[in-house]
Amino acid sequence: MSTLRSAQWYVGDDRNAYIHRAWMRRGLPADAFDGTRPHIAIANTASALVPCNMHLTEVARSVADGVHEAGGIPLEMPVMGLGETLVRPTAMLWRNLAAMQMEEMLRANPVDAVVLLGGCDKTIPSLLMAAASVGIPALVVPGGPMLSGTFRGKPLGCGTDVWKLSEDVRGGGMSEEDFLASESSMIRSKGHCNTMGTASTMGLVAEALGMVMPGLAGTPGPDARLLEGAHMSGRRIVEMVAEDLTPEKVITEASMHNAIVALAAIGGSTNAVVHLLAIAGRLGLETSLDDFDRLGADVPLLVNFQPSGAHLMDDLFRAGGFQAVLREVQDLLDPGALTISGRPLVDHLDKARTWDHDVISPREEPLQEKAGIAVLRGSLAPGGAIVKPSAATPGLLQHRGPAVVFDSIEDFHARIDDPGLEVDENSVLILRGCGPKGYPGMPEVSNMPLPRKLLERGVRDMVRICDGRMSGTAYGTVILHVVPEAADGGPLALVRTGDMIVLDVAARRLDVDVDPAELAVRAPSEATVNALARPERGWAKLYVEHVTPASTGADLDFLVGASGHEVTRESH
Repeated sequence: MSTLRSAQWYVGDDRNAYIHRAWMRRGLPADAFDGTRPHIAIANTASALVPCNMHLTEVARSVADGVHEAGGIPLEMPVMGLGETLVRPTAMLWRNLAAMQMEEMLRANPVDAVVLLGGCDKTIPSLLMAAASVGIPALVVPGGPMLSGTFRGKPLGCGTDVWKLSEDVRGGGMSEEDFLASESSMIRSKGHCNTMGTASTMGLVAEALGMVMPGLAGTPGPDARLLEGAHMSGRRIVEMVAEDLTPEKVITEASMHNAIVALAAIGGSTNAVVHLLAIAGRLGLETSLDDFDRLGADVPLLVNFQPSGAHLMDDLFRAGGFQAVLREVQDLLDPGALTISGRPLVDHLDKARTWDHDVISPREEPLQEKAGIAVLRGSLAPGGAIVKPSAATPGLLQHRGPAVVFDSIEDFHARIDDPGLEVDENSVLILRGCGPKGYPGMPEVSNMPLPRKLLERGVRDMVRICDGRMSGTAYGTVILHVVPEAADGGPLALVRTGDMIVLDVAARRLDVDVDPAELAVRAPSEATVNALARPERGWAKLYVEHVTPASTGADLDFLVGASGHEVTRESH
């Protein structure tokens, strides 16, 4: 008797097996349904409205070739894709919906394993969350970064240079005409952002987790070697079915350890924190917010990349790739963590070499000695907040200054450039109502643009605090993911303009210098309360009622954990 999951649908002489086979024949031979050939879903997030993933249909064909060559039956499955730059109010609002949709479709359909095709920020996290909850063999093929565009002889960092150039315009250092002229140069080719933003970070982190064919992550989207790796991934997933190599055997506490170390070494996106916590929650792992500080804070920054450095993703590929970075920190990795190859991650690093030390620094000469995510707590963030020191101004990592408070992103945009706004470079900009519940969806607004009058004076960074997120392409001294968020009763809702804010990253503290007794009797202002989201129907209502805090992954409470792949009832 076949052990394949798909055989439950196809093998047999009864009416139901007949229906399943007949409707799926459409050119397939009879032995496609005899229980000997695994059926492999190719979960494709390509869409014309997800521009960074548009090429994944081509990648899917290479995966299918590999699956077929290895004796499997490839079945492309279009799934929800989320375009970070387009979706309003924020793509993060639908990460959990995409994960739930993918989970339910994998469970409902006769598939034995799945190849996950993602690229843009939320696609790889949502696919991994789904695969973790279903528990059939799975691997990731990252779509890869775009090639670097140039403007007037200089490379453009997708995202990062948008923030820089727009601030230059607001500060009077660049004309609007020149700014708009750079627009057609920003996106040069197929692929996702070429900076160390969330898309690049999650592709690399997925390999550190063990879920990508070793050496494939970071391959540029237009590079023919991506298609070769996709083909080999198609072969490998068929083998994984025979080995019963499922996500819970690969994504373990040990591989989470490696992902956190890798995140620090590459200067990766802060968004990886909330995504990794959500993936860990699906598998019942004990990984917590504090692990990012415990395991990653002292890891050196080795990759000289925007937004923390100078280079871009195709530079990483030519300089030796992600495995060259991992080799530099191999002693910090957990040697027992497996990959989808069936072998430990560290076993794949011996042949890795660095060919450009300006791109990948040697361990003994890091860009920064201690550059991992720092987790802050205090009277302003009892449940935690995070900061990325590698993208911050060192002199601002210990700071005391008066708060300038904004109750919503609309309030911020309305007042930030008001010449009468009482603000200087010592002020601390606070934006609230941007957490998972409050916005809803936790948007990338934490890296607030600086006041125009300060930009005109040459100020390029200030301390900024928010319960939302920021783009992985962003930079600055930004404290984000503040928990509890303002909409969930957090003290951030009680701060008033003029309150003194005290930041001490070395001590891991974030405090509001207000007498606790006074803070205890304060209530959120009417403006603060009125700015919070109150959706009345649909997904947004379900989301606000069930989303967990950022410190545990901002998943939905009823999606934490796994339901497996069994479905016992027939459809006819």
